[in-house]
Amino acid sequence: MSTRLAKGGRFLDKGKPVTFTFNGKRLKGYEGDTLASALLANGQVMVGRSFKYHRPRGIVASGAEEPNALMNHGAGGTFEPNQRATTTELYDGLQAGSQNHWPNLEFDVGAINAGFSRFLTAGFYYKMFIHPRPLWKHVYEPFIRQSAGLGKAPKEQDADTYEHFNVNVDVLVIGGGIAGLQAALAAGKSGAKVLVIEQTAHWGGRAMVDEPLAEGRIGGAPVDKFVEETRAALEKMPNVSMRLRLMGAGVYDHGYVLGYERLTDHAPTAAGPRHRLWRIRAKRIVTATGAIERPLSFAGNDVPGVMLASAVRDYVVNFGVSVGDRVVVVTNNDSAYLTAIAMKKAGLEVPCILDARPEGGGALMQAAQDLGIPVETGKAIAKVKGTRRVTGVAICVQAGEGAVLKEIACDAVAMSGGWSPVVHLWSHCGGKLTWDTGHAHFRPDVDNPPRDDAGEAFVIPVGTANGAMHIALALEDAEMSGRAAAKAAGHKPKPVATPDVTSPQEAAMEPVWLMPQGAPYELRMKAWLDFQNDVKVSDVQLAAQEGFESVEHAKRYTTLGMATDQGKLSNINGLAILSDALGQPIPQTGTTTFRPPYTPISMGAIAGEARGAVFQPIRRTPMQAWHDAHGADWEPVGHWRRPYAYPRSSESVHDAVMREVKNTRQALGLLDASTLGKIIVKGPDAGRFLDMMYTNMMSTLKVGKCRYGLMCSENGFLTDDGVVARIDEDTWLCHTTSGGADSVHGHMEEWLQTEWWDWKVYTANVTEQYAQIAVVGPNARKVLEKLGGMDVSKEALGFMEWKEGEIAGIPARAFRISFSGELSYEIAVPASQGLAFWEALMEAGAEFGAMPYGTEALHIMRAEKGFIMIGDETDGTVIPQDLGLHWALSKKKDDYLGKRAQERSHMADPTRWKLVGLETVDGAVLPDGAYAVAEGTNANGQRNVQGRVTSTYHSPTLDRGIAMGLVLHGPDRMGEVIEFPGVDGKTYKAKIVDPVFYDKDGEKQNV
Repeated sequence: MSTRLAKGGRFLDKGKPVTFTFNGKRLKGYEGDTLASALLANGQVMVGRSFKYHRPRGIVASGAEEPNALMNHGAGGTFEPNQRATTTELYDGLQAGSQNHWPNLEFDVGAINAGFSRFLTAGFYYKMFIHPRPLWKHVYEPFIRQSAGLGKAPKEQDADTYEHFNVNVDVLVIGGGIAGLQAALAAGKSGAKVLVIEQTAHWGGRAMVDEPLAEGRIGGAPVDKFVEETRAALEKMPNVSMRLRLMGAGVYDHGYVLGYERLTDHAPTAAGPRHRLWRIRAKRIVTATGAIERPLSFAGNDVPGVMLASAVRDYVVNFGVSVGDRVVVVTNNDSAYLTAIAMKKAGLEVPCILDARPEGGGALMQAAQDLGIPVETGKAIAKVKGTRRVTGVAICVQAGEGAVLKEIACDAVAMSGGWSPVVHLWSHCGGKLTWDTGHAHFRPDVDNPPRDDAGEAFVIPVGTANGAMHIALALEDAEMSGRAAAKAAGHKPKPVATPDVTSPQEAAMEPVWLMPQGAPYELRMKAWLDFQNDVKVSDVQLAAQEGFESVEHAKRYTTLGMATDQGKLSNINGLAILSDALGQPIPQTGTTTFRPPYTPISMGAIAGEARGAVFQPIRRTPMQAWHDAHGADWEPVGHWRRPYAYPRSSESVHDAVMREVKNTRQALGLLDASTLGKIIVKGPDAGRFLDMMYTNMMSTLKVGKCRYGLMCSENGFLTDDGVVARIDEDTWLCHTTSGGADSVHGHMEEWLQTEWWDWKVYTANVTEQYAQIAVVGPNARKVLEKLGGMDVSKEALGFMEWKEGEIAGIPARAFRISFSGELSYEIAVPASQGLAFWEALMEAGAEFGAMPYGTEALHIMRAEKGFIMIGDETDGTVIPQDLGLHWALSKKKDDYLGKRAQERSHMADPTRWKLVGLETVDGAVLPDGAYAVAEGTNANGQRNVQGRVTSTYHSPTLDRGIAMGLVLHGPDRMGEVIEFPGVDGKTYKAKIVDPVFYDKDGEKQNV
């Protein structure tokens, strides 16, 4: 059955028919339709089932506030659940399906729940599934898991692509209605860089539908002419950009906004990404997000065919679709009269307008009556008749208790309970709200706006989003706000004339939260607040009765305004019912928290390009290709791949490691250390900041010197270590572990932004800007001297010093540090010259026995020297004192991260395991991670443990197994032999020794 009107449909191109399917049924629409309008045009009124009771659900709205018409789209790699039919633009071949039912939409077994509605009231799951306990795991939990959720998760890999985009503007205008366009024009004429975004595919907003019906005019001309002229003027401005299908998803601190752009949803065969996530930085943000019409609460207001009055006229005007041949309009304000006028002008019947106000409306009521539409004031709907479709309504007195006066046959109901400004974006970043008694809604409290660090308001609401409910007030507000935004962004605003507006003034609305106001329990049990989650008036009243007085508690107890709806339609009515039940005014009850995103955004948009091979890109040093060509055996180190060893043709990896260690100790080894984290910390307060970051003092470090430092979390646990070099009076270079650069940099930034935000410090992660090569061994100085350009003698460059200059004609920074215990230099050069420098070292070092060595040789040599490795000797529970690093804890500083935590009784417990060396009695290698056992058993009947191995190797230098470990009272038990049971059934015996196995006095590294 087609309900397409012969006339109307300003969005449609009727010369371009479109074919789509719904639940496998082939249907027709036009280009310009939404899926919702096309379904209604094909007579498909019921489109889904509700979450809890599986009641039939129809389309309620025409925009992003739609709670019911959530669809499965596509198939295979393009399948996606929970897509709003009201915001889905129709395209040829669209596959859509309803959800939350079994076996089909018309016959749903889950509808049996409605028969038990008396027992499935608010919070029933908290009470019903507690006892008996044994049933939870085997009966309740599997049933709930099967029933939970809306839609089904995709099973195949997403076939589409996505991207991110960054932009900086002076003024961002969110909303492309008449207020948004006027604000953008006022800001744009000042020369400010302006971005205007609109979430739909059309400019102009509600005024394009409503004002022509009200015979409203702007500047003496139709509204569409004003919109077209303003749009054209904006498009001519080089400093203004305009984007449709781009939603303002969330507003955050410091003028940061997330935008969500649907690029090819309406044209899936088009090239390019499907969605784009915009990261917008704006000096000022103008929210012209409009208002949402509220439903009314009466028995049966969820029956398919009961819709918002604004949506009914949207479908008539924009899409040429009738939602019914006989439409009853019920309202508490004047705007719903426009729906009756639209229906009548389209040739449809409006049997009656029920106005809950005793005095009725103003000029619009008279206009409806002039068209012959009956108006009954002081009346309400007692209940809607019908199950899968409206068949009629029972009328009662609003001030009464629901006694039916008469019944009217109809096939649709258009309801309006007033309008609520879209304050979500204003509220995201802390904007406060104030209650507007005249319009019975919350609007932005402009005296308490979101403020930036300078204390200035950076979000400006305009138009109906600011509570300016008349078109003249909205335009005036927008013009002033646009100029104010441009001025605050540093531009000189120019006057913009606000056009004269002709539009009827509306009579005062009357708050109506329940129909009728004295509805008995039987009617309240069937009056719905949240259509998606099946929350009724009686549920909220029950929550109040059971002590849930906080609006946030009541929300979670009843699920009011949760899931994809997020309170867009249900919020105000639910707050009002709760307030009434608590006997307090609505402002005292307050609102729930508005959280981004405004409407759901795709997971693909969040990920952007980060998928497949670029989900976690493998980082490569400038010498990667050389390592590959020379037989490197790779191992992952964080996001990097590092050579584990360089086995030669007939050599095992183990043998290669042994060779590399011996050669480095005896001649010359080269290590690609480019993965070492490098973070610049700069500014007048940099030294002060690093004193807080590290356990030891960094502010006293002299220029040209290096210092080993430890970094702890605020809980006192060791998280990273590395060498810090002072570059100049205000600049330090902090080296971190290879896998720790990003996390350490993030750690620094978190503290700078949240705790010490007023300190003058700048940080930059420059890890990939430099290639770094460790030149290690007795011949290290010889090869550098051969290359020439820098004096690297002991006198010119002592241990734990650095200097800048050239080596082999390449700009270089040489650090005289050692992680091997040998004479060692770490040379940093620009990444672009890393390979050239590496090859120069290999060539010049040939006569000195130069060989590359990998990470395993590095680990063995550092273990021989007793140097700790983050991630081996640490596991998130180890503190510096456990590792014998008391000397790195400054006694001069009043505070540093972790200091107070380390003073807690558990941290100072003398029974904490301490670092020692472990030497097997028979020269074998201890199993990695093995636990040392002690006498007796614990409470679980297991053998007591007294320590564990943290790292273990075969040392080719010492020709035996060596290990480091944490052992109870370890430093006091030197020479004692303890046992380590292995998973192979063998018990290993090891002697506790000093953790420094090689060159304890450091003679080799200081040569």
